[in-house]
Amino acid sequence: MTSPVLAAPRPVREPARDEGSGGWSAGFSVAIDESEPVFAGHYPDFPIFPGVCVMECVRRAAEAAKPPESGELRLAAVESSRFLAAVRPGDELAIELSWSPRGEGWRCSARVATGRGQAASVRLRYRREAEA
Repeated sequence: MTSPVLAAPRPVREPARDEGSGGWSAGFSVAIDESEPVFAGHYPDFPIFPGVCVMECVRRAAEAAKPPESGELRLAAVESSRFLAAVRPGDELAIELSWSPRGEGWRCSARVATGRGQAASVRLRYRREAEA
């Protein structure tokens, strides 16, 4: 599957273990350039970065910062997503990730903000890949 999103997450805070919960956290930044192809049609004369593209940025960041002991993980579900403010050309997304073990897999909760405040919250569920 190919994504139309050009923006790539850059780590700003390396993954760190939370000894109390057994989870992990990390931070990423994503520059939303006005040259993103999705701006051409969403919306003409009033460009907004679509929510599904924000979710793609979160997925990419999450998969770049998987917990070391998690093994091979595969996205199983989007448990929730809330879009609280528009993301526009030129915005810098700050993505804060929090991983927590859940049964046979992991949950990744993300808080996404721009310079204007919180823009979204996303919760993804990952499952372990079966051993080959």
